Amino acid sequence: MEQTFLEKLKRVKPGDLLHIIKFILAFPIAMVYRFFRRDLWLLCDTENECRDNGFWLYKYLRENTSEDAVYAINRKSPDYARVKDLGPVIQYGSFRHWIYYLAASKNISSQKMGKPNAAICYVLEVYGILRNKRAFLQHGIITADLSFLYYPHTKMSLFVTSTYDEWKYVNDRYGYPEGCVQELGLCRFDHLHDMKVKKNQILIMPTWRMYIRNEISASDHELEAQKFMETDYYRYWDALLKDERMIRYIEENDLQIIFYPHREMHRFLKYFHVDHPKITVASWPEYDVQTLLKESAVLVTDFSSVAMDFAYMKKPLVYYQFDNEKFRKSHHQIGYFDFRKDGFGPVCVTEQEVTDWLIRLHGQGFANEAIYLERHGKYFDLWDTKNCERNYKAIKEM
Repeated sequence: MEQTFLEKLKRVKPGDLLHIIKFILAFPIAMVYRFFRRDLWLLCDTENECRDNGFWLYKYLRENTSEDAVYAINRKSPDYARVKDLGPVIQYGSFRHWIYYLAASKNISSQKMGKPNAAICYVLEVYGILRNKRAFLQHGIITADLSFLYYPHTKMSLFVTSTYDEWKYVNDRYGYPEGCVQELGLCRFDHLHDMKVKKNQILIMPTWRMYIRNEISASDHELEAQKFMETDYYRYWDALLKDERMIRYIEENDLQIIFYPHREMHRFLKYFHVDHPKITVASWPEYDVQTLLKESAVLVTDFSSVAMDFAYMKKPLVYYQFDNEKFRKSHHQIGYFDFRKDGFGPVCVTEQEVTDWLIRLHGQGFANEAIYLERHGKYFDLWDTKNCERNYKAIKEM
């Protein structure tokens, strides 16, 4: 059900009051500043991370164009070092960020929330108070029905998609005006063609579950730990990491497992008590997602969009979907993509099935199977290193 304006205003929390003051003070300054920087491009990913499509497009702009482009990130973030030498960088959420956000002719991000303050900017953008051009570079290829990305909830000027099937689904269902949804490809895909694979590395990378945060919320850490370890998410992934047959197999064949859940689940990593030299429970920022995807020989995931990055590289993967019904009910509703009919690997529901497939794939040198390579050819109609170039040209023409 569509919320009223007053209901949406309730999203503004007491902690956002400082940003309201910043906005009020920054607005007149930004209106003047516009005359000096008439075509300012403001880019970002998240407050503390610059490893996604916003970063890769910014890098492309600085190295290949003369556009007036600025990147926003928290200067205390470990990722700041990745971007500081490319060009102008501003502090995320600062007064200056507000001035640039209001003055920029183009606001560009891989995240819907990529702006100085999500709640306030939502009101400014969706209700037409701020009339600049906004490009959504996307975080991953969409396969599900994500209602929070419908046009009434974003008012994006450009919505990037990466395949014809994705473009058609978003264009037909999400309510964007004609021409807003374009098939351009994810900027980070440009850098998935130069991989050096470690033939003994298995990557396990599940996505997050938004309902888990509500189910286990507790001020007492011991109670939270107990509740988390009672979830299917914990029980199934923990069982896979401790599967005796898989452990025996990786020991006998000198294989290495990297377990790297979605960033939203990293605060629960301490509950996975895995004590084995062949299994690493990895976290950010010590491990980079794109590096892990490029160097790993095989991927085990669930519903995560990283499966698309991995499939894009034509490498084998396994879907472990033990909680499909609850995931569809409480996280993301099903869209156009059927994992069993359209997916790029087998769909498993038990750790035994996952182990069976890993053994099978290792037995064939982690070579992908013909059926999934055929699906790759049909699905990825854009497969080149011109994604940043296409994104740049489309934003330039907005």
